[in-house]
Amino acid sequence: MSISNEAVTKLIEDGIPEANVTVSGDGYKYETTVISETFEGLSTLKRHQSVYAAVNSAITSGELHALTITAKTPAEA
Repeated sequence: MSISNEAVTKLIEDGIPEANVTVSGDGYKYETTVISETFEGLSTLKRHQSVYAAVNSAITSGELHALTITAKTPAEA
């Protein structure tokens, strides 16, 4: 059982409102780039934790197995 790229995108957008989110994946491994002003002043770890929190339901259900995250502020992008 896997999750669509669109569903992963929606989870992140719901968890981090106003974020610019792109997701690519093959049903097992996914990559995402999340650009949000909410990352301003946060460490890489804290940024990743906020993205993982947004997709946690898909991880715990087993739909999402591997997610590589790039998290930047608009200025960094």
